[in-house]
Amino acid sequence: MESSSRLAWRVTEPIHAMIYFAPEAFERFAALGLNAMEGYFASRGGVFGATGPGPVIATFYGFNPRLVRRALPGVWERTTPAAVLAARMAAADAALRRGLGEAVSSPEVAEAAALARRAAESACEIPQGRPLFAAHTALPWPDEPHLQLFHAQNLLREFRGDGHVSALLTAGLGGLESIILHVASGQAPREFLQPTRGWRDDAWEATAEGLRARGLLEGDGLSEAGVALRADVEATTDRLAEPAYEVLGEPGRVRLAELTRPLSRALVKQGMLDPMNLVKQARTGRSCDTLDGWRSPRQTTTSGGGPSSRRPPSGSTRPCSWTASATCWSGASPPRCCGRRPGSPPTWRCAG
Repeated sequence: MESSSRLAWRVTEPIHAMIYFAPEAFERFAALGLNAMEGYFASRGGVFGATGPGPVIATFYGFNPRLVRRALPGVWERTTPAAVLAARMAAADAALRRGLGEAVSSPEVAEAAALARRAAESACEIPQGRPLFAAHTALPWPDEPHLQLFHAQNLLREFRGDGHVSALLTAGLGGLESIILHVASGQAPREFLQPTRGWRDDAWEATAEGLRARGLLEGDGLSEAGVALRADVEATTDRLAEPAYEVLGEPGRVRLAELTRPLSRALVKQGMLDPMNLVKQARTGRSCDTLDGWRSPRQTTTSGGGPSSRRPPSGSTRPCSWTASATCWSGASPPRCCGRRPGSPPTWRCAG
């Protein structure tokens, strides 16, 4: 039977998770010169300050380190942590107002915000061993109830997330391994997790083969041992997350779920948690059609001959110019340059 702590987290989570798929966020990140994935790494990792890739690779856990390094620390040449964090909160405000309509200022939202904030502030007293959560605790509380609810759930999500990383480490599962098992469970599509986490097919297949050798996969599905291991990881994650919700008591946890269930359902009904929204943005934001992602050059340079009539790689935006060794693409600011070594296979990578 599901515990009331897990119920309160699960039912309320869409109110925070929608920020990763909302066009309001993509638009505000673009205004800062960031694509969707850069905005994601900068807005969630910006709590560490103008950080390099190390803390994000460690705490986000499941992302290809190369994808993170293409975003950080380069984004800080175009914007600041304060600006990205402000853009994220403004996006949450706009998205929740759109998704909840008149309910955004309802007494139910205010009551839910008070309960969630109480749990989040209780969690703030025990940040030890939870680095990403601890960094988030320094953020100021917004004034409006719907944003307090968003911020509280963000804190509770990161509190739970750090515990989940601990559970994965204890289970001997690396980042890509955990993603593949998640897909094998049927709870998330590979079409979403693989491109947004930046993993190529060869790395995916090699890691999956290793999981089969460990007896955790049978074909592309979970084995009996895989099911048991995932259940153990989730149970450990739930146990590590429970201290945040103890302050509410059983009635408070159940009440929080009662209040947020219709709010979350309204967001889901409007398609605000469609994971393919992020996939589309990630693919559009890249200069080249590659699951490894892209990086922005400091200067847009090309070398070699003049433009040719060759067509761009699939998934790219409109071309600016082609040369013998590189091509520049518009559709984002600044433009991106991509190229490949002469005579190499047509796997395009972004230069800079």
